[in-house]
Amino acid sequence: MVAFKNRYMVIEVFLDANKDLGKDDPIIISQFNLTKAIKDSILVNFGECGLALSLGSFQIKYVNPITKLCVIRASREEHQKVWWAITMVKSIGNCPTLFNLLDLSGSIKACKDAALKCDMAKFEQYKLLVGDRLTPEITRQVQNCFEKIKILEH
Repeated sequence: MVAFKNRYMVIEVFLDANKDLGKDDPIIISQFNLTKAIKDSILVNFGECGLALSLGSFQIKYVNPITKLCVIRASREEHQKVWWAITMVKSIGNCPTLFNLLDLSGSIKACKDAALKCDMAKFEQYKLLVGDRLTPEITRQVQNCFEKIKILEH
């Protein structure tokens, strides 16, 4: 029996702060939005065959909408194609977007450690940025995200 090998990517999402977003339609980074944007990019850049090959193991394992950090799983054979497609994503919704790969790992445990460390550091920056506008609801939401990282499995 051969084990199926995956790669895990910890990715930071940057939304264009200069974009004039209406108060009615804020862009929220979600698993659905990211999956759709990445799948569309794979389809455009690598065609239907490339998309079919990539979807075997592709999954967004974790998304934190506050710190805009996500963990993506891809097969070892196709992870570079997924990574390339991610760099080609120009927008999510109508908001210009950039991605930054923070960590690439072959194990979920190493990925969890890197994601938790990055997420905690980004939340500390977020707390300094918003100051006294930080609500208990946001703090609770981020704590729930930290717990989700800790229980990530294949």
